[in-house]
Amino acid sequence: METSNNENFNDSRQLGFWEKNAVIVKLSMIGFLSLLLLVPSAMIQNLISERTQTRDEAVKDIYAKWGKEQTVAGLILNVPYRVVMKDRDGKEEVSLAFLHFLPEQLAISGKIVPTIRYRGIYKAILYNARLKFGGRFSQPDVKGLKVNPESILWEDAFLTLGISDLRGIKDVIKLTINGKTYGVNPGVENGGVFHSGVTIPFAIDQSMVVNAFNFNFDMDLNGSKKISFWPLGTETKVVINSNWNSPSFSGAFLPEKRDITENGFNAEWKVLELNRNFPQKWVGDQYGFEDASEKNVVLEDSSRKINTATDFTFGVNLIMPVDFYQKVSRSAKYAIMFIALTFTAFFFIEIVNKKRIHPIQYILVGMALVIFYSLLLSLTEQIPFNFAYMISSGVTIALISWYSYTILKSLGLMMLMGIILSGLYVFLFVLLQLQDYALLMGSIGLFVILSLIMLVSRQIDWYNIKQLNLG
Repeated sequence: METSNNENFNDSRQLGFWEKNAVIVKLSMIGFLSLLLLVPSAMIQNLISERTQTRDEAVKDIYAKWGKEQTVAGLILNVPYRVVMKDRDGKEEVSLAFLHFLPEQLAISGKIVPTIRYRGIYKAILYNARLKFGGRFSQPDVKGLKVNPESILWEDAFLTLGISDLRGIKDVIKLTINGKTYGVNPGVENGGVFHSGVTIPFAIDQSMVVNAFNFNFDMDLNGSKKISFWPLGTETKVVINSNWNSPSFSGAFLPEKRDITENGFNAEWKVLELNRNFPQKWVGDQYGFEDASEKNVVLEDSSRKINTATDFTFGVNLIMPVDFYQKVSRSAKYAIMFIALTFTAFFFIEIVNKKRIHPIQYILVGMALVIFYSLLLSLTEQIPFNFAYMISSGVTIALISWYSYTILKSLGLMMLMGIILSGLYVFLFVLLQLQDYALLMGSIGLFVILSLIMLVSRQIDWYNIKQLNLG
């Protein structure tokens, strides 16, 4: 026994540096090649980002010609009043300020008819919304507003309706108040609280000052992807239905009732005055309703204006069932895992079967793994993602399996590589389908893969590998 140990010791002393450290050198080389292949992998991810940006620009161009995302708010009653102030010389100066009153009841119902338009290979979701508005204003009560009733100019009052993109209006809006029809003017007059919308001159007589009045009107509105509403009533009710079966309910309030089927959806919202932080009446420009999603408006806290992007709008977003660019981007993030595991498989084949694999051959296999993502991206722009994935992974597996046969000269080892690669691509496909459980399944999968590697390597005597050739 002692003689045998001495022989092994003498043999190890006769080995050169490269022979004694062959495993470490080979692993270092494989690690370096894996990191080197991150460069083309990063280029693929940049290509995906560029194609996504090109798609977004094409879609925005379609939106601009049809009608952008719409936000509808109103009606609001605006009443001017005189403000008398004295200057430094004691002379009186008269200016106008405005009172604003919101409706007591606001009911909106309508049907959204979606359509898909194409720009080359890119498609955008557009819609036409047929909306019915109805509601009731209680008598304008100026108590608590600290305004002299005699200074109020009731005859110069006007109503405003906020519409974020006026290009989407497809028919004349006719407003009916207590049975009388009123004309609608484009734009928002000075004193209105919207940055975009229409104005309805509405001279209030004495009977309206002391009584409530009802209103209703229809709106034919084009928009894209998303429609939102402001809850301006003491009680606001919105009922929307559509034949689009992939809605995403967005904003500050979710619908109280919703029904989503393969044939479309139906949703109902009910929002109270108590659910928001602005009142039913105010003076001046204390509150405003800016479309921050359109103008990227960031309002100062001191202005006390309300920011659409972060406050109380609600509505529905018509989403695409599958964003294939997102899936391709997610799959490209696993490139380093595929390269490392495939190289690991080839490395163990070298160890166990004493085969020679040159670094150039490692690089060629790695490039085939990277080109898979380019194939997937180009194909999925033309055909459904699942078919594109099946074709891209199939030809990649076939190419690497065939190449491994030319290197290893073994049909069994070729089939083993094919099985390993097939398992990896099936594993990735499952991860792409499971958005909510992707992290869990990915962690479990990597744990299983590591266990298999440990199982295969447990019989290898890493201190006594003499036949490993560094290529």
